[in-house]
Amino acid sequence: MNASTSDLPVVIIGAGPVGLAAAAHLVERDIEPLVLEAGPTAGAAVREWAHVRLFSTWSELTDPAAEKLLAPTGWVKPEAKTYPTGGDWAEQYLQPLADVLGGKVRLGAKVTGVSRAGRDRIVDAGRETQPFTVHVTYADGREGRVLARAVVDASGTWAVPSPAGGDGLPALGERSAADRISYRVPDLNDPAVRVRYAGKRTAVIGSGASAFTALASLADLAKSEDGTGTHSTWILRRGISGSTFGGGSADQLPARGALGLAAKAAVDEGHADAVAGFRAQEFERDGDRLVLVAEDGRRLDPVDEVIVLTGLRPDLSFLDELRLGLDERLQAPVALAPLIDPNQHSCGTVYPHGHRELAHPEEGVYLVGMKSYGRAPTFLAMTGYEQVRSVAAAIAGDLDAADRVELTLPETGVCGGSGLFDDPEAQSNDSGGCCAPAPQLVQLGAPAAALPVVDEQSTGGCCG
Repeated sequence: MNASTSDLPVVIIGAGPVGLAAAAHLVERDIEPLVLEAGPTAGAAVREWAHVRLFSTWSELTDPAAEKLLAPTGWVKPEAKTYPTGGDWAEQYLQPLADVLGGKVRLGAKVTGVSRAGRDRIVDAGRETQPFTVHVTYADGREGRVLARAVVDASGTWAVPSPAGGDGLPALGERSAADRISYRVPDLNDPAVRVRYAGKRTAVIGSGASAFTALASLADLAKSEDGTGTHSTWILRRGISGSTFGGGSADQLPARGALGLAAKAAVDEGHADAVAGFRAQEFERDGDRLVLVAEDGRRLDPVDEVIVLTGLRPDLSFLDELRLGLDERLQAPVALAPLIDPNQHSCGTVYPHGHRELAHPEEGVYLVGMKSYGRAPTFLAMTGYEQVRSVAAAIAGDLDAADRVELTLPETGVCGGSGLFDDPEAQSNDSGGCCAPAPQLVQLGAPAAALPVVDEQSTGGCCG
């Protein structure tokens, strides 16, 4: 920072949990934040999965600096040990926090580009002395520009779901079959959504908590009066092992472990069939239904609907004029990537990290929250809160506080196996890591009478 930029605000992209927490930490340090949110409300992305229950409790979902900002308003923190839905999180915490921040939050303000004022990415001369220029398109069609001393991108990854194709590209026919494909956990309490899946055969593609949630929800529908004939085909790119259903009772986040057990119950009770080692290559039409074809030529029975839950990706297009240092695989900051890379870790245990791991060659730019994880899964809100505490301290020039990073996370319970993350053989030989004892082959179709009934759900990585 220099004298010419010190009086400018710090622009924060995204008014989600981590973006609003970043604003609270900056306010605490008497630094002016400006939060630019593309949606019409604070927590707009969270509200899109309002029906999904988080696997973290309220005690892990509010930021300390935000709580201090809210306290004078009479805000009361919800019961610490309860599990909110996305809707609860937005209404009871994010919206009140945005209200307190007031004019520091602009809604309907979509960031379309970030650069250095008067400098594209190839120009060196005088670069670091120039403020950032942030281009914005507003909901009414107006365009504007904001100058900033620093930019904190907390826009997340919700807007860019990964496709079904096993090679990371859309499967052949995936785009043309869009009327039969969803990339979100369905809200089966919505009558219009419920009728779409009731009595139908649905393919669920994915192996994380979002897939568990969808399978458990569809199994509940199958057991209801209006759900007769509802059935799921669960498609996994990896093999079946003891870690397939997460950490179970060994998971330090009990609701997340229970969610995996609920998915297992859906299979064991016959409401879902599991197909392992299936990498989708093509969607073929069979009248009004779809046939999924794998890279190895396998063809599945026709299905009525497909739910693709294969992860999320960062949108980096509006940052193209900045000099970012991103890992070639995860699209996460290069210093952070080794700590979260599922190719190297059997579980998503995250070492303490802050501004140094989040820094880029372009000084003053930080990707935080889920955006900082790139394509890696298992992000937790408390990780983001600690990130922005450190980043705010660094922007303020308090490097002692910025480097004093303390983060203790529950063991993830979502394992990727050693070696190749989704290789069936690597999975079956997984040592179990931090998630559970050495895995035993899951007997699909085994009795499930001992499994608990689970009501808690999960977003699968974008928040909980």
